[in-house]
Amino acid sequence: MPSSLINVLARHCEDGEKSCSSIELHELASLSEVLAAVPDPRRIRGRRYRLGTLLALCLTAVLGGARSLAQIARYAADADLQVRAELGLDHTTPNASTLGRLLVRIDGDALDDAVGSWLARHAADPVEDDQALIGLAVDGKAVRGSRTESTTAIHLLAAALHDGQTVIAQRQVAAKSNEIPAMAPLLARINLHGVVVTADAMHTQRKTAKMIVAAGGHYILAVKGNQKKLRRQLRRLPWKQIPLLDRTRATGHGRREVRRLKVCTVEAGLLFPHAVQAIEIKRRRVNTKTGKIQTKTVYAVTSLTPDQADPARLAELVQGHWSVEALHHVRDVTYAEDASRVRTGNAPRAMATLRNLAIGLMRQAGWGNIAAAADHYRSRPDHATALLKIIC
Repeated sequence: MPSSLINVLARHCEDGEKSCSSIELHELASLSEVLAAVPDPRRIRGRRYRLGTLLALCLTAVLGGARSLAQIARYAADADLQVRAELGLDHTTPNASTLGRLLVRIDGDALDDAVGSWLARHAADPVEDDQALIGLAVDGKAVRGSRTESTTAIHLLAAALHDGQTVIAQRQVAAKSNEIPAMAPLLARINLHGVVVTADAMHTQRKTAKMIVAAGGHYILAVKGNQKKLRRQLRRLPWKQIPLLDRTRATGHGRREVRRLKVCTVEAGLLFPHAVQAIEIKRRRVNTKTGKIQTKTVYAVTSLTPDQADPARLAELVQGHWSVEALHHVRDVTYAEDASRVRTGNAPRAMATLRNLAIGLMRQAGWGNIAAAADHYRSRPDHATALLKIIC
């Protein structure tokens, strides 16, 4: 991964940004320092625990599989003296109400910015090729458990690296809105040089494409019915005359899948800003239990030229987008996010951010099975607290 990723969120602390007023990225070294630097929403009077201590406690508990504030509080109560010392806890133990009052009021943008920038630096692996491309998947997820009788579930839009399912930016979608308006502020905080943004058809918007390219990035965007003229143009291309350029096979989730990819460079231009290549992907899925066969044709456009990405690399980037879907699946299955009873204020978003951070740390540590990783950190809490000392 290119070293440019180290500065992938460098613009998120510009002067005048309220959410970053107390965070200086160049001064932060360890994860515990990053958490401690998040603005504290509590009044000074009456504080018993430092904010960094409480956030570190929440993170280490989530690393061990904690799904609720009550489980985090029980984790703190059961912690031995060494773990309590690592977290900065004294002889007292915060209860679920104390944790809830903090997370309800915490600045979600500030927490996401601090965590995302640290993860971006932690995931950065310098390579010799400065022209290497970084895949960045943008996708939204509703935290269904946050829904109440009077409010809708909060909806979060996240940008995750294809490699490692690492969320480096996240924003909450405004109520009574959708993901499209949230795309610009999400990407505006990221240095897009050398980055390929992948997204589903909802984000195949002309303004989005122009913004990505103007910022020095590239895109691969799916094309469906919301871009009727463009889709019609893609379907009319001479695909039958174009040779098959890439084929991949995969088995899992009770099915076998074959993906065939063709790429077409359109000299006359495509009906979309900066699009220079069209992509056709044919998927053939076989249900291993029933034998049922499903075929589907998907179209996409990209600003990448043939010199920048060959068909094999395009196939990797297209397939890499689904890593963010896998991340959401882990949050739902391993952490039971949609069943969470945390509903008040910013607490649902804060818990989602902590889950993203925990999963990102596990992936960067080499864990392939998040459930197994949670079991490990639950039985070895000292390994969880050791992650707080990671220096970037």
